[in-house]
Amino acid sequence: MSTPHGMLEEQSITQPPYFNCQHYSWWKNRMENYIQAEDYELWMLIKNGQLIPTKVIEDGTEVHKQPDEFDEEDFEKMEKNAKAKKLLYFGLGPDEYARISECESATDIWDALQVAQEGTNQVKQS
Repeated sequence: MSTPHGMLEEQSITQPPYFNCQHYSWWKNRMENYIQAEDYELWMLIKNGQLIPTKVIEDGTEVHKQPDEFDEEDFEKMEKNAKAKKLLYFGLGPDEYARISECESATDIWDALQVAQEGTNQVKQS
């Protein structure tokens, strides 16, 4: 596949693909492949939602743990979340970054980009 006009030819394979508000589907495909190659679990986290450490309280309800309750496994989950967000952040220019900077999870970032660039399924079917 040739590089679309206006995209960086000399893109590094060690850096995430850069999205400059043009050729979203090209960037999306490359970013998906880049993330999968970096750590497939990160891609699954983006597609399925972040890993939030939880605990079961006395009444049997599952609730989010507070950071001071995290164990080593919980910190690993949170690190995965942070790595997934980092890869997405570093692949975006300032305009798109401004759009997603308030997103809490990598899934939210991916979904916000998708809606901004492709619309929702409802919009597409109209």
